[in-house]
Amino acid sequence: MDASTSSASSSTQHLYLQHRQDDDTSSFASFTCSGERAPLLLLPGEKKIMAATADEKGETVDVSEDTAHQISVDPWYQVGFILTTGVNSAYVLGYSGSIMVPLGWIAGTIGLILAAAISMYANALLARLHEIDGKRHIRYRDLAGHIYGRKMYALTWALQYVNLFMINTGFIILAGQALKATYVLFRDDGLLKLPYCIAISGFVCALFAFGIPYLSALRIWLGFSTLFSLIYIVIAFVLSLRDGMTTPARDYSIPGAHSSRVFTTIGAVANLVFAYNTGMLPEIQATIRPPVVKNMEKALWFQFTIGSVPLYAVIFMGYWAYGSSTSSYLMNSVNGPVWIKAVANISAFLQTVIALHIFASPMYEFMDTRFGSGRGGPFAFQNVMFRVMVRGGYLTVNTLVAAILPFLGDFMSLTGALSTFPLTFVLANHMYLMVKRHKLSTLQKCWHWLNVIGFSSLAIAAAVAALRLIMVDSSTYHFFADL
Repeated sequence: MDASTSSASSSTQHLYLQHRQDDDTSSFASFTCSGERAPLLLLPGEKKIMAATADEKGETVDVSEDTAHQISVDPWYQVGFILTTGVNSAYVLGYSGSIMVPLGWIAGTIGLILAAAISMYANALLARLHEIDGKRHIRYRDLAGHIYGRKMYALTWALQYVNLFMINTGFIILAGQALKATYVLFRDDGLLKLPYCIAISGFVCALFAFGIPYLSALRIWLGFSTLFSLIYIVIAFVLSLRDGMTTPARDYSIPGAHSSRVFTTIGAVANLVFAYNTGMLPEIQATIRPPVVKNMEKALWFQFTIGSVPLYAVIFMGYWAYGSSTSSYLMNSVNGPVWIKAVANISAFLQTVIALHIFASPMYEFMDTRFGSGRGGPFAFQNVMFRVMVRGGYLTVNTLVAAILPFLGDFMSLTGALSTFPLTFVLANHMYLMVKRHKLSTLQKCWHWLNVIGFSSLAIAAAVAALRLIMVDSSTYHFFADL
């Protein structure tokens, strides 16, 4: 293999990587810093291949690993929409009940704003660690492994994929709830139960996964995702506003005995963290065009400003309209024309299918790079069949777990505790300390250590609260419950 680089000007570089196989077939990757890039096609078995790209100063650095997926191809606004899609997924329809009801107006409002600020800060730290020592790290585990070593590589890998698996499972539950809510609007005969709806949702998610080979290929689907999000958010907002104006005074007191409130409050804090974070920022950042850090910061600002407005609107309006009786799925609380509620539920279902693909993409990338053939285009027969078997098997497991334990709030709390806290806050601050320790003042070091210790303690407490919630729900509901 040989790689060559040529520079046309100080602002434009062309980097080419060509590999020749024994049968004279080749894979080719080209990149133009001005914006155009051909698909990166590397053989999964070649673990030592390093693809060239450009850092903030226009100097060439090495990508930490080869990949079967595309990298460095997306403009910052596409990545911004990916992040915003995650924030405004159908999960947003549950936050009025899972965040505001346990916390109330004051704590809930302050918590949402504070969580957004802390999450923005932590994600910006992580974004700035994307390139270290001349290597660009396109996966979270690669970054942790480079800083800490092999054991931390494995632990980060485990934490991240537990996180993403549980998020994907929650998405399938959400899609199933949306389907069932649509069915109940027209026929409340109990024939189409939630486990059946979850099975249908898993099948549709698998069909979508077969046709979208990698994260960058979403493109136009992100536009559809944004449209679907706006549909169910606007409908939920308007119907909640109408209900709130016509119903008597609501009860905003925090429900439950004092002992149970402690656990529900901690669980709600975990949900606050879950609402803003993906747990896969390096993988998303890998798709963005150089300058990588500057473009990623633009995407993050988009997510935490314009992208968060719909989230706040539906959360606050839902809680204002229904108070402490707000449902864990807001569309079950609103009143209005059947066809409008059906449109909202179907939009939530379709948007969930697209959002799941975003959070499943790191798992898909791992399987495609490690076990894929590496030959032909993404829609070559053998590659399509590989996706059908491997992605189909992965989503089958997701769907089975979702049908067995359809407790949406519990998944959100436990995911936030076990994975989102460590990945987004604990590791981000500690990795920044490790990499920048010689450039930080004593005060800055103390600040980062305070974050590490504080969020570690909060993660432990949130995990205990979430496990208690699961035990309570498990005693209330049976497996394959029709909630």
